[in-house]
Amino acid sequence: METQIRLRLTDRAPFADGLAFGHVGPYERLSGQVRFAFDPAEPAHRDLVDLDLAPRNAEGLVECVADLLILKPLDLHRGNRRVLYDVVNRGNLRALQFFNDAPPSNTPHSVAHAGNGFLMRQGYTLVASGWQGDLLPGDGRLTLQVPVARGANGELTGVVRAEFVVDEPGITCLPLSGNAYTASYESVSLDTRLATFTCREHEADPRRPIPPEAWQFACLDAAGRPQPSPRHCYLPAGFRPGWIYELIYTAKDPLVLGLGFVAVRDLLAFLRHAAVDAEGTPNPLRQGEVGIEKVYGWGRSQSGRFLREFVYRGFNRDLRGRRVFNAIAPHVAGGGRVVLNCRFAQPGRHPRQHEDHLYPSDQFPFAYAVLTDPLTGQSDGILKRPDTDPLVIHTQTSTEYWQRRGSLVHTDPLGHDLPEHPKVRLYLFASAQHFADPNTGPLPGPYRGLANPLNTTPLLRALLVALDAWATQGIPPPPSQVPRRADGTLVPAAEVQARLAALPGLGGLPQPNRLFVQDHGPDDARGRLGKEPPVVDRSREYAVLVPQVDADGNDVAGIRTPHVAVPLATYLGWNLRLLGCAERDLAGLTGRYLPFAATAWARQRRGDPRPALAERYRSRAHYVWAIALAAQRLLEQRLLLAEDAERYVALAMQEALDGGPLAEEGQGEA
Repeated sequence: METQIRLRLTDRAPFADGLAFGHVGPYERLSGQVRFAFDPAEPAHRDLVDLDLAPRNAEGLVECVADLLILKPLDLHRGNRRVLYDVVNRGNLRALQFFNDAPPSNTPHSVAHAGNGFLMRQGYTLVASGWQGDLLPGDGRLTLQVPVARGANGELTGVVRAEFVVDEPGITCLPLSGNAYTASYESVSLDTRLATFTCREHEADPRRPIPPEAWQFACLDAAGRPQPSPRHCYLPAGFRPGWIYELIYTAKDPLVLGLGFVAVRDLLAFLRHAAVDAEGTPNPLRQGEVGIEKVYGWGRSQSGRFLREFVYRGFNRDLRGRRVFNAIAPHVAGGGRVVLNCRFAQPGRHPRQHEDHLYPSDQFPFAYAVLTDPLTGQSDGILKRPDTDPLVIHTQTSTEYWQRRGSLVHTDPLGHDLPEHPKVRLYLFASAQHFADPNTGPLPGPYRGLANPLNTTPLLRALLVALDAWATQGIPPPPSQVPRRADGTLVPAAEVQARLAALPGLGGLPQPNRLFVQDHGPDDARGRLGKEPPVVDRSREYAVLVPQVDADGNDVAGIRTPHVAVPLATYLGWNLRLLGCAERDLAGLTGRYLPFAATAWARQRRGDPRPALAERYRSRAHYVWAIALAAQRLLEQRLLLAEDAERYVALAMQEALDGGPLAEEGQGEA
């Protein structure tokens, strides 16, 4: 039975004050909700965890409601007839920020929110909708309302593991979800003797029990007094910054979160193929005979992992057997997927070296091609349905190799290079960090050194153009650019540590986020995590490798932006936690920025082996010329657009005029 879809578009207004974007013209903004009614007996839904236990309406259907946002050309005839589906990250829009260099906003409406106008000038229709059913409303987040699963005799219960890591002193109370924007699974009891609460400084350290009388299931009222709460953890002594606190308790009322996959599938199928909804409301992406011809999915981090899981689980085939996404572009997803179709799932969590290390989103298969895991004997791959598999451009930064097991996307579990899949291109954005906001510089934070400021949005723009040419005209994108074992650019971390050891000011060298085979219980494949924490088999380890670096400490392989090819600094994909806060561990998904000395004298004084700026560039004009040459090379490889090559040159000229880190004219060597 077809899914029933009912649109509730409550707001329709000009976008960017009616600004015309080149030949495409002005855009409009549509927002509201879309209501779904799914048939639980539909064969395509048989693997949705707990769908059979969800409440049904009078027609026997299961309902959910998603927030919806559309930015479309006012005249669809002048658009490119392509949807770019922005998979929201924890409910937040990201496409305008990372393609248009716009300020982040969940309610984009102004000229500023259009940024440089790239997606609009290309003619894309942007669509975003809620898919994560445990998000709380607020700050304009796009949410999905899903039902609670109920057992035959009432509420369902199960074991849940929550983890807390804080970066500031003085915090005594936290939601069980770990943050204020995600709903917490409610404890069945307030008796702390029925739960297990521990702490440890590092992930591999022994767990230290916290006595039941030393904490409460409670929250703080307006006066700072604890009040009983089955959704909060109160530790009067305070959470120690940097330490890992783990709470294992019995929860109730799991959400049917797997509906997030079918909500995306059926919304996009409707927008592409249908004329009207179940009540006769017209499809807003149709004007006469003009409709949508292609649908592309883009998501970064959690959203990129969603796309990988969406395809892996078979949701790229709609209920009529048609392909949903013609192509997907997961960005900074690393080797992971999202755990959504699972009882008591926590899709906002993902394993890093220190935080949430044992959550199950990084499990075989990691690569797109089907292969056999020599550690478990399992054969699997993300692309295993040739009739409906999309084209894929997978992009990641140096951070994903250190923290998100990114090498496993293009190696087998033992670390051997894999041949390129004909439907996949893979690119490392050399020396970049996971989150590179195009509008910020090197920032301080809860980490050892300044954050890595490399801007990689120009690469995303060029690769989107290449993706469209691939899906539309069959023109292959540029060859993959990732580090490889065969040429020595993908190596064990110890080899990189040896090259970085002489750099001043690092304060330590990292280990990557290692991965061992985990046992989450016998019903793991059916969406039931029966062992919390999972059992880790340290005799079976996946090979997590990292990019080799050059003498400056910058990645050798991958797409090197002009600022890496013509550097002013060392740009690292990793940073370390603050002293006293699990200091030897990686600091989240943040990279690091180590600027070069201005002169040879300054370099020698601090014992820096890297040539100074004055030793690298004869003059400011020489620097600008080198940036222009590097940009031209990327342009010729179709890895940079002409408009962004011009931006790089203009920025270099501004850097030269402003002085900045560049040495004075004439200080360099001939």
